[in-house]
Amino acid sequence: MKKRRLLHILPAAALFAAAGLTLSAQKSHDASLARNLNNFNSIVKQVELHYVDTINTDESFKAAIEAFLASTDPYTEYYSADDQEKLQKMTTGEYGGIGSYIMQRNGGSYISQPMEGSPAAKGGLRPGDHIIKVDTTDVADKGSEFVTKLLKGVPGTPVKVTVKRPYVVDSILTMEIMRAKVQEPSMSFDTIINNIGYLRLTSFIDKTPAEVRKVLERFKEDKELRGVVIDLRGNGGGLVESAVDLVGCFVPKGTEVVRTIGRDPLQEKIYKTTRKPILPDTPLAVLIDGGSASSSEIVAGSLQDLDRAVLIGSRSFGKGLVQTPLQLPYGGLLKVTVAKYYLPSGRLIQAVDYSRRNPDGSVARVPDSLTNVYHTANGREVRDGGGLRPDTTIDWGKVNRLVYNIVADNWAFDYATKFTAQHPSISEPKDFEITDDMYADFKKSIDPKKFKYDKVCEEMVKTLRTTAETEGYMNDDTKAQIDKLAELLTHNLDHDLDTHRGEISEYLGSEIVGRYYYDKGKVAYELKTDKALKLAEDILKNKSTYDGMLGK
Repeated sequence: MKKRRLLHILPAAALFAAAGLTLSAQKSHDASLARNLNNFNSIVKQVELHYVDTINTDESFKAAIEAFLASTDPYTEYYSADDQEKLQKMTTGEYGGIGSYIMQRNGGSYISQPMEGSPAAKGGLRPGDHIIKVDTTDVADKGSEFVTKLLKGVPGTPVKVTVKRPYVVDSILTMEIMRAKVQEPSMSFDTIINNIGYLRLTSFIDKTPAEVRKVLERFKEDKELRGVVIDLRGNGGGLVESAVDLVGCFVPKGTEVVRTIGRDPLQEKIYKTTRKPILPDTPLAVLIDGGSASSSEIVAGSLQDLDRAVLIGSRSFGKGLVQTPLQLPYGGLLKVTVAKYYLPSGRLIQAVDYSRRNPDGSVARVPDSLTNVYHTANGREVRDGGGLRPDTTIDWGKVNRLVYNIVADNWAFDYATKFTAQHPSISEPKDFEITDDMYADFKKSIDPKKFKYDKVCEEMVKTLRTTAETEGYMNDDTKAQIDKLAELLTHNLDHDLDTHRGEISEYLGSEIVGRYYYDKGKVAYELKTDKALKLAEDILKNKSTYDGMLGK
């Protein structure tokens, strides 16, 4: 009897001992925190009193805050009273302004793409316009952040925008534009293609559920509907609640979608669907890639764990952290990571453990060898850590460096600007093609002297030539062979443009179509050659393949 009582007492004693150690550690941590805060406060006072020059306290404290937060994760951020509009835009998609994307190049700011129906579009601004004045402020050589602040403002107030427009006779144009409450859509495109409903989401904001449900109700009315594709490629996420609501469109009411756990395991929060599904049985596919993160991964991962959808594409980003905004004194705000989220199978897909840093402060992704196996509702194996692994992987291929430079250095953008100035209209996105004449004209628009090639091969040949001379291998035969190799590896722009015409035409066509039909037109054009959508269509229309992939 005494032995049995002792066995009960020992665990209790261990528990109290552990609690004592935890309490002791907490007291030590609190003392360290108080000591460092006092020390920092003293440093600030001494510098303020004795430093030879005046300190810009706002900039200094902002830098100190950012340095402190750098030891957490990239998602824990401080917003001053002046910066909180950024956070509002992230959660609601709304801001006061003219509704146009601005890009910075050549030391100035240019219109990249007005949003469809926005004040900028109605006022006549076009992609490629160089912004040289906002009201009375000269901004010809100002960056995009500076110009954007001037363009934003209270809805209903006017702003004069003066631009220099390329490829027109009277290139200096001034337009008075009335600012408005601009709503960035979270859904960029939806359609039904070959009896497959398709919708592309770019973010998860408070209005996303209503937008999605409206589209799905329309899909539901189509008696020939064979399946639905949700495209989350490049979607960096947003509100958890919006993600849960979207999942609720396809699974029974009351289904657990995700749960979050913070520092205190007892403060667990479970998110379940709260509404009746719209399409509970319709075959479903979700497209993901490395740009799919956060709320996108909640949608894709929960649907995978519930065996409700087939995931197609490439591995997702791997963000399993949850942030919440906390109000600070004097109008400041802190967006801080407060929890990690776990999918229905119990897995956490966070790819980077920011609490474990290398000596230099860097962090690394969780290697696949250290991930753990979990199981879906039908018993399929899935893994934690490192993002979501699709059920069917697509190799997007590597972007050719020539194609990359054409896009990154704005050769395609500038040609689209020129093309738009010369052509008042084009055919519908689904019918538009880059013809031989268009492509020949595009090639002429590229100045070989200004085109930036990645001359890796040429530099390696130079190194080989130098090394051969240094080590005594250079003779007439060696020189002839290296000269021949150099000739083979020297770029021929005209030849290279013809070789990669297919890839270049896709980017070029998308850029041109966007000038006439905005983002929706670009997506419609790109879908014509989208191999992920084609694969999704094949899977959704083949019941045995679809069921087999879901372990049914």
